[in-house]
Amino acid sequence: PNRIFTAVQQVIAQTGALKGKTRRALDSTVLDDAVATQDTVTQLIAAIRRVRREVPGAAEVVAQVTSAHDYDDPGKPRIAWNDKAARDTLVDALVRDALAVLTALPEQGPGPAADAIGLLALIAGQDVELVDPDGPDGPDGPDGPDDQGGSPRWRIARQVAPDRVISVVDPEARHAHKTVHRRQDGFKAHVAVEPDTGLVTACRLSKASGADSSDATVGVDLLTNETEHVEVLGDSAYGSGIARATLAEAGHDTLIKPIPLRAPVPGGFTTDDFTVDHHARTVTCPAGKTRPISASGGVSFKAACRSCPLRAQCTTARGGRCLTVSDHDELLRAARRHAVTDAFLQPYRQHRPMVERSIAWLVRGGNRKVRYRGIAKNDLWLHHRLAGLNLRRLLNLGLHHQQGSWALA
Repeated sequence: PNRIFTAVQQVIAQTGALKGKTRRALDSTVLDDAVATQDTVTQLIAAIRRVRREVPGAAEVVAQVTSAHDYDDPGKPRIAWNDKAARDTLVDALVRDALAVLTALPEQGPGPAADAIGLLALIAGQDVELVDPDGPDGPDGPDGPDDQGGSPRWRIARQVAPDRVISVVDPEARHAHKTVHRRQDGFKAHVAVEPDTGLVTACRLSKASGADSSDATVGVDLLTNETEHVEVLGDSAYGSGIARATLAEAGHDTLIKPIPLRAPVPGGFTTDDFTVDHHARTVTCPAGKTRPISASGGVSFKAACRSCPLRAQCTTARGGRCLTVSDHDELLRAARRHAVTDAFLQPYRQHRPMVERSIAWLVRGGNRKVRYRGIAKNDLWLHHRLAGLNLRRLLNLGLHHQQGSWALA
């Protein structure tokens, strides 16, 4: 399916543009989805309507077991939307409709019908939680106005579900937080770029969130086809211990920014102020107290913190300072020490910016928004888009045909 991208890669190989180029810069960007984000009520109604449409015999089942809404109508029910009690009643009724439909329908074999039922099951559970109306978390509470008791009810959950589906129209689109203050809905485009030429060596489109879509996970995968050892440049999103260990095992060097440490007390001691003996499996705090590392990596200084003169600089926790020493702690500490040296800063500042320029080329001309639904089609679009950008870059570098093969001026 990516034969156009592959064909351009073959042209790059013929030109020798990457010969001797042993750096790869990694980056990603969020691409906006092609559909509108849907709220819980809209998704429940749309998912039930999809089951009714895709599953044989489901129309009769929906008519028999549902009562919260007329599912011939794709819109929302007409209620007083500024009335919280009315909204809560509607959510509870829609979830019960969804569960009733799921209970009444037989198991389906692989295909659109099973996909529709699976999506309804997901939608019916991802945004809601079952609460006792008279319990401490219920609307009435133990001392609420309704002291007659009541059955548990479904309500919108207080926490967002991980890997939440944001649209029934495109179930693979996701929420993403590229920064603390910037939230987007859609997919994530990952690229590996040779920074001297600006040529993209590998790319992939993934969900915008989730462990399998993290920059560190996908970034490492983008380098699996490298036939030589390379120097990998990336921001702190690629700085996990697992990613560093995997790259080191593959023989690659890393110029990856470390994940910043945060002190429990502003301006106080961070993890790096504690001395870790990885062989003896002990940790010594800034006050000189030594504690063993547990099998799970935990370290506790509870009693030692009570009368410690440095406590105000170390922790505000009543039980004292606790640490977790990960399996890759030694590697991460070495990376943090390396990141402040000129050997890291000079090449990083020189070569890393090109990948950000490549990202800017990718999204230019209205290409921040994807054209299609789902990962497969948009991943194909991404490969085509970057194949075109690679070809344009080659032309700027002097691409020409010479004696039956491609070469650069």
